[in-house]
Amino acid sequence: MENSSAFAEPLCIPYRSAGTAGIITKIRLENFMCHSSLQIELGEWINFITGQNGSGKSAILTALCVAFGCRARGTQRASTLKDFIKTGCSYAVVHVEMKNEGEDAFKPEIYGDTIIIERRISESTSSTVLKDHQGKKVASRKEDLQEIVEHFNIDVENPCVIMTQDKSREFLHSGNDKDKFKFFFKATLLQQVNDLLQSIRSNLDAANALVDELESSIRPILKDLKELQSKIKNMEHIEEISQQVDQLKKKLAWTHVHEIDKELQEQSAKVENYRNRVPACQAKINLHLGKMEDLMERLSKKKTHMASIMEKTSEVRRLKEELQNHLRMERLELVEEHSRKLNLVEKLVEKVRWLEQQVGDIHEQHIQNTQAEECEIKKNLKGLQDEVDAAHLVLARLKDEENALSDSLSMGMDEIRKISSEIETYERRRREMSSHVRELLQHQTNKVTAFGGDRVISLLRAIERHCNRFKMPPIGPIGVHLSLIHGDTWAPCVENAIGKLLNAFIVNDHKDSLLLRGCAKEANYNHLQIIIYDFSRPRLDNRIPSKMLPQTQHPTTLSVLRTDNPTILNVLIDLGHAERQVLVRDYDVGKAVAFDKDIANVKEVYTLEGYKMFSRGSVQTILPPNKRTRTGRLCSSFDNQIKDLERDKVNVEEHAEQSRRKKRNAEEEIRNLQDKLQTAKRRRLNAERDLMSKQLAMKDVKDSYAAESSPAPASTVDELHQEISRVQGEIQEKQILLEKLEVRMNEAESKVNELKLSFENLCVSANADIDAFGEAEREVELIEADLHAAEKGKIHYEELMTNRVLPEIKVEEANYQELKEKYEKSIKMASTICPESELEALGGCNGCSTDQLSDQVKRLTRILENESQKYADSIDDLRMMYEKKKRKIFRKQQTYEGFREKLNACQKALDLRWSKFQRNATLLKRQLTWQFNGHLRKKGISGQIKVSYEEKTLSVEVKMPQDASSGTVRDTRGLSGGERSFSTLCFALALHEMTEAPFRAMDEFDVFMDAVSRKISLDTLVDFALAQGSQWIFITPHDISMVKQGERVKKQQMAAPRS
Repeated sequence: MENSSAFAEPLCIPYRSAGTAGIITKIRLENFMCHSSLQIELGEWINFITGQNGSGKSAILTALCVAFGCRARGTQRASTLKDFIKTGCSYAVVHVEMKNEGEDAFKPEIYGDTIIIERRISESTSSTVLKDHQGKKVASRKEDLQEIVEHFNIDVENPCVIMTQDKSREFLHSGNDKDKFKFFFKATLLQQVNDLLQSIRSNLDAANALVDELESSIRPILKDLKELQSKIKNMEHIEEISQQVDQLKKKLAWTHVHEIDKELQEQSAKVENYRNRVPACQAKINLHLGKMEDLMERLSKKKTHMASIMEKTSEVRRLKEELQNHLRMERLELVEEHSRKLNLVEKLVEKVRWLEQQVGDIHEQHIQNTQAEECEIKKNLKGLQDEVDAAHLVLARLKDEENALSDSLSMGMDEIRKISSEIETYERRRREMSSHVRELLQHQTNKVTAFGGDRVISLLRAIERHCNRFKMPPIGPIGVHLSLIHGDTWAPCVENAIGKLLNAFIVNDHKDSLLLRGCAKEANYNHLQIIIYDFSRPRLDNRIPSKMLPQTQHPTTLSVLRTDNPTILNVLIDLGHAERQVLVRDYDVGKAVAFDKDIANVKEVYTLEGYKMFSRGSVQTILPPNKRTRTGRLCSSFDNQIKDLERDKVNVEEHAEQSRRKKRNAEEEIRNLQDKLQTAKRRRLNAERDLMSKQLAMKDVKDSYAAESSPAPASTVDELHQEISRVQGEIQEKQILLEKLEVRMNEAESKVNELKLSFENLCVSANADIDAFGEAEREVELIEADLHAAEKGKIHYEELMTNRVLPEIKVEEANYQELKEKYEKSIKMASTICPESELEALGGCNGCSTDQLSDQVKRLTRILENESQKYADSIDDLRMMYEKKKRKIFRKQQTYEGFREKLNACQKALDLRWSKFQRNATLLKRQLTWQFNGHLRKKGISGQIKVSYEEKTLSVEVKMPQDASSGTVRDTRGLSGGERSFSTLCFALALHEMTEAPFRAMDEFDVFMDAVSRKISLDTLVDFALAQGSQWIFITPHDISMVKQGERVKKQQMAAPRS
């Protein structure tokens, strides 16, 4: 079959979300099996490949297996790889391209978005080459290919990943439960895990047996070592007895010293006891002296107190006489003044009565001349006037209430507008912070985006695509190649100083700048700043004379930056004047550097707050910070900035929520105020109408009264009324004066009572002082008696110390000196036998007496003589022999114990993994049954799968619909060919759901199905493949026109074989 080819039906390329990796996009075969040259491009979802028998469909799956490292026997198509070379050719090539995009991409920085696997087979050897998306060779080792296979979980020998036609026939034909179990066990990778665990268990058993054999080989040596150790212990017992005898002799010498020392301590305690009696006697004397001093002091105080009591009683008598005289005079004055005022008031009252009588007489004469209706009219007029006044008050109150509500409503509306403005401000700040956080997160992921955003990424990709056209590759953005030397302290100043140069690109010549401008247009990057600079120029920072630099201690932009590219450094010096830009911390220092100190070679001064200061001639300029400028792009880490922004964002959201709650409350209050205002307006209008009606009614009454009224009384009545009013005013003034006078009298009376009470208290106090004076006289007598007794006790203790205590102390001190001399002699004798420090190391004398120690020395000496006669060997020889054998066997014991610990740890880990393996196997068995039954339901069939891991069998039970069979078919061979194929297909799909792979392939899966079963099976496969999400490759010789069309389904037909 020469120059075989394949063609695809025209289908729309389906949309697939970014992030798919491991999908096969192209397969190219050269001199492989029946193909001279074949290239197939596969879709990302479902691919159907059809063709006649012999057209080379199955060779595609075989090529996939070979490309991913499968052995020739594993394909079941050949015994060696050279058998795959087409007859008459000397080599064969399998070229496979797979996607490498998204989160699961394998080393995208090396391979790019496509991995190319190319396997070349010759008569003598075969090789595998891994290439990147540009076709450049990356690796050629088997380990590199295995790493890719393991990364994407591609197991071509797993029938659930690639099911060749041989496996399909074997799987569809087989009715043996053990074969099905093997298929299930291998497809779920349980076979691989089980074999690995069994291999580990056998290795552990062999290792345990070896360690047991090694441990048994040292047991005779251990027995000899124990016998030697017991003999050494017996010899050591004799040495211990000898040492005990020497120790007892030393203890005996020092025990005598200790006994004398004990007597010396007892005598010393006795002397000390006598000496302690001296302070006791002296304390008694001092006690009586102190008591005498206290009594003398108390006696003096009592006498002083008695004198003060006598003085106080005389003062009380004098106060009594003064109070009585003062009260008597003040009371007489008040009573006289009250009498005068009262007489005057009574005279004025009599005058008022006389005037009222005259007025009454005049009124009686006037009333006789008027009609009876006048009284009624006045009464009505007075009632109307009262109603009008009341209406006026109600109207005024309602107007005040309405005005107050209007003011409150206006204030509430102002408050709502203010709160709305605050909410808009908070929302704007929150959006700005969120945008800034997203930018920082993007910068953290890829620092390049900090200097142009996503546009610069697109530009760099365009530059990479056209890299061969540039004379020298462009450098940029400049900010990516810069870093700060002394941390992030000066980052705001540096970014403010360099400005837009951070986003600029540098090219070598004008031609490269035009080409870079075209790349920017392709990447939709408008207004890109391009700097043309000679890349071959040497580094300038080392060539600048010191006299041309600012003479200041403050850093410059050039001094805090670091870059490995000399061209960038030259651009910053030539175009940015970075060596003359001085950086300072605050505004005042910057102002001094820029203007006051007159420092040479300073072009500009930048502060951490963002101020820019410079002078041009005599003009001094200070530019304020640009609040819209976001700094921090040169920082080494964005974590702190992100945390600060997130914290500020949370605070802003909390403030915004508080403002919203305030706004809701204010709006609710506004609604309440509006309701109250409407009610107040209605009430005010009603009150105005009521007032108007009452005023009109009163006017009508007044008009009628004016028409009917007679002339007013004579002027005499008015004069009398005026006189009465004047007199009544005088009466009221006099009554007020009387009330004030009565108040003064009451105050004087209360003062009298207070003074009386105070005087009584003084009398009581004086009586108490008199009683206290008598009591003080009695206490003085008692104190004088106690003073005499204390003086007598003091004399007694002074005689006791002189006559008894001091002579006894002298006698005991003489005895103490005698014992001390005896003690010093015994110490000299004991020191010649043994130093005292050695005795302390032996544990001291243990409280034994000299007689007891002498008996122990004699008994141990006899035992030592008897035991020494039993052993002739030297204990040193026995110890040398023991240590030699012990060292020899100790090394082996440590080694064997280390082996045993490691084996126990391995056994524990193996048992844990085996229990997990069994649990996972049980879960997989249940999952398989559920998924198998779910696929069967699509054809109205139900069933279950029973797996026995002990018997290594897998049985399929299928229950057909009622119209076909009412019983359960326990063996699929009892079904028709199509039904058996469909149920087996459902079994395979259930296994597919339990495995993961970026692509799957099935060859001749529908070979034994009838048309109906094939239609259901194809629909089931397509739906499952679309839902499952990975790439599927189906190979079949049958017609697939029944497969529903779709943008995710791609159909290809192999060319017919040439005869």
